[in-house]
Amino acid sequence: MMGGNMNKMMKQVQKMQADMAKMQEELANRTVESTAGGGVIKVVANGKQEIVSIEIKPEAVDPDDVEMLQDLILAAVNEALRQSQEMVSKEMGKLTGGLNIPGLF
Repeated sequence: MMGGNMNKMMKQVQKMQADMAKMQEELANRTVESTAGGGVIKVVANGKQEIVSIEIKPEAVDPDDVEMLQDLILAAVNEALRQSQEMVSKEMGKLTGGLNIPGLF
């Protein structure tokens, strides 16, 4: 009796692992975009929490205020990474049914 339930559970776990691997591949190709400074800084991140592009419009560059440019870039990068993490958590949550398994993704 117990063997059948255990086999069924193991098959479910294996399917979930396969689905999660496929989802991670898909998420690696999906991107989120963040802007700062009214759009003068644009940062794009993928589902692997990698920054894939940063665009800086010329009007954002003020040689007398480099610190402001640095702050805008940091704000846009951090927001893009936050959105990327949120996207991954949301999509993985669909597969795990909301299970919170530390270290899973």
